[in-house]
Amino acid sequence: MPRVGPVRSGNVFEETMEHLLRLLRLGTFPPGSKLPAERELAESLRVSRTTLRDVLAQLQEAGYVRVERGRYGGTRVTEEPPPRAGQGPLDASDVEDLLTLRLIVEPAAAGLAARRELSAAERGRVEQAAADCAAATVEQYRPFDARFHLALAELSGSPSLAGVVADVRDRVNAMLDRIPLIPPNLAHSTEQHQAVVAAVLAGRPAAADEAMREHLEGTAALLRGFLS
Repeated sequence: MPRVGPVRSGNVFEETMEHLLRLLRLGTFPPGSKLPAERELAESLRVSRTTLRDVLAQLQEAGYVRVERGRYGGTRVTEEPPPRAGQGPLDASDVEDLLTLRLIVEPAAAGLAARRELSAAERGRVEQAAADCAAATVEQYRPFDARFHLALAELSGSPSLAGVVADVRDRVNAMLDRIPLIPPNLAHSTEQHQAVVAAVLAGRPAAADEAMREHLEGTAALLRGFLS
């Protein structure tokens, strides 16, 4: 079997997706080839078989692999991988530049929000934004997700920082529109939103910064996997 390195940690689903997409893109598993058995691949990636199944199910739905039944069945790479969505290729350096900027400004905004003495209205606004996101359907998710991130940035108390976050989010949305909506990732994101809100409302700046950072790294992993 070709060498498959382990997934790091943290955003396990997203990083597993990124890792497998990179292996497919680099030809480690070329078109038409069969992936290793589930147990073997999960052990190589150091992820649970449940996580691997979830990732493979989404890759199948997106058209990257197909599942064959029967005695000689298994998961096989499609002969013609789906074209990347969007209006043309993105420069990998542009993707990384934007993701780096986002990783600076949004955790900073969350940390500042946690340092402030928030009013009841402010607390209610961010809680409602997180609840709306959690209740959204897959098709509705991204607009509600953007609203949540902008509401949180506004709680930083810095209109200038909130403006930068809004600009970054607008550019990130253009990238997100190029990749499929993946339900397990959306569920994971909702859990991470709740962790960010809990840290902010508890007045724990370091925890808010870290929770937001972990959340953004999961999204970044998917964007790198599909677009880089």
